[in-house]
Amino acid sequence: MENKTIQQAFSLDGKVCVLTGSEGFLGKHYKEAVQQAGGILIGLDNKGEPDFTVDITDEKAVQEMVEKILEKHGRIDVLINNAAMNPAVGDKNSAKMFAAIDDYPVELWAKELEVNLTGMFICSKAVVPAMKKQAAGGVIVNIASEVSEIAHDHRVYNTLDKYKSPAYVASKTGVVGLTRALAAQLGQYNIRVNALSPGGVENPAMPKDFVERFGSTNMLSRMAQPDEYNGAIIFLCSDASSFMTGHNLVIDGGKSAW
Repeated sequence: MENKTIQQAFSLDGKVCVLTGSEGFLGKHYKEAVQQAGGILIGLDNKGEPDFTVDITDEKAVQEMVEKILEKHGRIDVLINNAAMNPAVGDKNSAKMFAAIDDYPVELWAKELEVNLTGMFICSKAVVPAMKKQAAGGVIVNIASEVSEIAHDHRVYNTLDKYKSPAYVASKTGVVGLTRALAAQLGQYNIRVNALSPGGVENPAMPKDFVERFGSTNMLSRMAQPDEYNGAIIFLCSDASSFMTGHNLVIDGGKSAW
């Protein structure tokens, strides 16, 4: 492998990068970071104004979308699996997702697993054939969560009847397993697969007291700012991580190291 400068190693110049959940709070930051690194960003979502509107749990729709991208760009270098069901604090419409286990609907469990885990598998499956044909291979980055490594501390909600969705925790833990399974199969084709597990991110819509309680659970005593994962995204997508695969990169302010 030729020697590269640090700038070259972190560059995504000319690389076709597909990002699911591109219109979400963090997705928009990932999108901007990839573009700043020179990547050709193609955003997928089922809301907002993405480049492609698609339901990632619909395998046929995802395959058709991938074919359209290949027709236009001829390749797919990077897939960032970011789309997920994750209710915002204070969202009255998502009350059931914070219910206690004995009140948590099985239907909601199935839906969350379908979006957070099965959708990620469907998108990965759809891009792999193209990546296998490319001499340079490809990169898949799966967005997991700090709860892939630790249990969620429900005390941050400051109430006895609010809990993080068990399906969210289970699905994000499953993302790490999926990452390892894909990496083990695809390394021979020079396709690298890694996971990123971010900690809680401060959102202006969050109540101030919640932000303070959540921040107090890690070593830095604060929640992450939205752009603090951009560097990790570029690292995982670029040649800067060229000898890294099958790994879960946890960035949680030291919470899991307590």
